[in-house]
Amino acid sequence: MIRPFTRSPSSSFHVLSLCYLHRTRLLACLCALSFAVGSELASAQAITIDTHTGANKGTGNVDRRYAQIQPTNVALDKTELDTKTRLELIRVMQSEQGFAMRPFPMGHKGLTLEANGKLTPAGEPYLDMVTENGICAKPGDRVVLTDVKFDHNKIIFELNGGPDLKHRFLRHVQLGGGGSMNPVVQDDGQQATGARLTLEFKGHVPELTGTQVKALLAPLISFDVKTPIQAFTDTLPPKLKDAILNHDVMVGMTTDMVMFALGRPERKVREVEGQTPFEEWIYGAPPKPVEFVRINGNRVIRVEIAKVGEEPEIFTKDEVEGMMRTDGTPLVAADQPHTRTVKMGDVERDPDKEAPAPPPTLTAPGEKLPDSTGQNQPSAMKPVEFPKQKPDDYPDVEAARRADQAKAAQQAADQADKSTDKSKDQNGNAQSNGNAQSGPPKPADSSAGSSQPATGSSPQPSSSSPAPATAPATPPAGAPPQSQ
Repeated sequence: MIRPFTRSPSSSFHVLSLCYLHRTRLLACLCALSFAVGSELASAQAITIDTHTGANKGTGNVDRRYAQIQPTNVALDKTELDTKTRLELIRVMQSEQGFAMRPFPMGHKGLTLEANGKLTPAGEPYLDMVTENGICAKPGDRVVLTDVKFDHNKIIFELNGGPDLKHRFLRHVQLGGGGSMNPVVQDDGQQATGARLTLEFKGHVPELTGTQVKALLAPLISFDVKTPIQAFTDTLPPKLKDAILNHDVMVGMTTDMVMFALGRPERKVREVEGQTPFEEWIYGAPPKPVEFVRINGNRVIRVEIAKVGEEPEIFTKDEVEGMMRTDGTPLVAADQPHTRTVKMGDVERDPDKEAPAPPPTLTAPGEKLPDSTGQNQPSAMKPVEFPKQKPDDYPDVEAARRADQAKAAQQAADQADKSTDKSKDQNGNAQSNGNAQSGPPKPADSSAGSSQPATGSSPQPSSSSPAPATAPATPPAGAPPQSQ
């Protein structure tokens, strides 16, 4: 018996859930792709587009120090490396010193160089690695191959101690007993500041000599015997190299270039011109020519050469522009025919070559407001209206201080007057209270006045001996009361 296929509600729900999950993942992938493309466009500072073919050249703003290298052409053997040759290479290459031709970034991954091939990473990823992990050696710095390791098809070189700490696992282990613990490996607390370079071959490592390995590493490390100034100038364009070797200073050079060209200055003077601080490096003394090199930040902005009996020569035009930036990196190459460079982000305008940007506005291009008269145009200047001064305003600080002092003196005088009036009132009340307690003066007795001769005027009572008050006579006991 054949039963018809029936789908249960649970299976239908499972299928719908899978469809919904598939659509959700597809939408998430599309969003991630659009975000990656948008971030890639936003990270670029300049986009060069060929207006003739429509091609986008993304390498227009690549720093020459981080650009792709020129591949070498070293003849390699097809036989595999044996043990004896490997030990010989370790003996020759370990502790070998050279000069860096490119910046070496710190970090566990490091740079990877294909034998007779390209460098990985190159361009913007190379610059991002240096920015993220820091730099181990700049172009022209001395590097030391502290360790050499062999893999299946790779030779790994550790530069300046390598990017990883020694015993990075054992340094976290401690052994002991009875309450005391001792670390297996002593940790000095210092971080690793070295770099790593990997030389990669196809299939296996062939039979090599030390000279062949150095030739393969020549684009990144120079093992020739050089002086520091030769190692530094070999990384520069020919014009800058000749200027430094001839002890000439050009406007636009960095401080390192000036140090290699003229050495340390005899004197340094720091001043401010307008709102621009600068440092003046002075070379020489009369009667010999004196050279004044003005530096702002890390770049030469002015060179003045003063000779006895001659007018000083002043150079202010940037002669290094187009070859090197202020930090020693080149500018964007000149546009090729049928190309146009679109700048993004904050763009600095040259007032001698470019017109100033229009003022910001909310109106659309060509739109006119209803009340757009001559006074409301952005280019028209309106009369300046100053605020009217009120009577209680004191723009003068001295006048305000004098007014405050006068007000304080007036308040002190009013307070003194109030205290004086209060003291007078208290004295008057005290005198009236004393008079009320002593009573009014009594008239003199007639009997006392009979003994005094009559002078035609009423006798005055004496203040020293007042007359005693007479009390009514008390009747004897048992006598009837007298009628008044």
